Amino acid sequence: MATVTHDTAIPAPSRLTAGLGFAVLAAGSFGLSGTLARGLMDAGWTAAAAVTVRIVLGALLLVPIAVVQLRGRWGLVRRNLALIVAYGLIAVAGCQLAYFNAVSHMQVGVALLIEFTAPVAIVGWLWARQDQRPGVLTLVGAAFGLVGLFLVLDLLSGAEVSVVGILWALAAMVGAATYFVLSSHEDNGLPGSVLAAGGLLVGGVALSLAGAVGILPFTATTAPVVFQGFTVDWWVPVLTLGLVSTALAYVAGIAASRRLGSRLGSFFALLEVLAALVFAWVLLGQVPAVVQVVGGALILAGVIFVKLGEPRAA
Repeated sequence: MATVTHDTAIPAPSRLTAGLGFAVLAAGSFGLSGTLARGLMDAGWTAAAAVTVRIVLGALLLVPIAVVQLRGRWGLVRRNLALIVAYGLIAVAGCQLAYFNAVSHMQVGVALLIEFTAPVAIVGWLWARQDQRPGVLTLVGAAFGLVGLFLVLDLLSGAEVSVVGILWALAAMVGAATYFVLSSHEDNGLPGSVLAAGGLLVGGVALSLAGAVGILPFTATTAPVVFQGFTVDWWVPVLTLGLVSTALAYVAGIAASRRLGSRLGSFFALLEVLAALVFAWVLLGQVPAVVQVVGGALILAGVIFVKLGEPRAA
């Protein structure tokens, strides 16, 4: 998911074109992660091992970029250390671990659609904690999102539902909501790439330590990974997770958000859901039911309404 900023100015045509290109690249890169992780888990990897390798590889690639962009301003890091730690533990490690656990129990697209109800959760949190009463568009969007969530779970048809998977997906939704809230703090002067790299570094270290002491089940294998119609060596999805679905995804997401602004950028971030559905269909053979497609459309429409209902910056 791309880092969100509060920039609401209309971008120039050249910046708009570049921003859209980066947004599509980021959505496709992020959307591939669940499918790759499911392939690894089917081959014997635990969710903790898959997400740790992903985050550590991403950190190794992004930290040098962040160091260059800091230009020696290490005081920024010290002043924002609490933000970076919270971002790494909740928005990066917690969110991704929950999402990978969710896709081990349910379809990739369903897990991601549940996670993408995060904007609705943010509306409720702001209303309860800061008394920011939502407008009509926001309430309509929240209603769409909740109805869509009900349909995505396909409860009416009597289909078997993984309660564990739902709980993990809801935990990922909380992590995603935290991600959006923490990413929106841009008045601290901390570059987005530094926040992303710092969060990946903190998250990777925390997960590695948790696996080393046995808090998280950490199992990785060198068995071939089987997708629909073909088999690859284990290192292919691992490197793709780290290089494409993490490092490239974050860099492209940050570039998109800087050029498009938060409102337009968040709309195009929804392409991640479409990308995840396509990758899961092509690589895993996971085809959602018609009612789930309708529910997914309602969730995405709800997110759009919620975003349209946000107050514009002065």
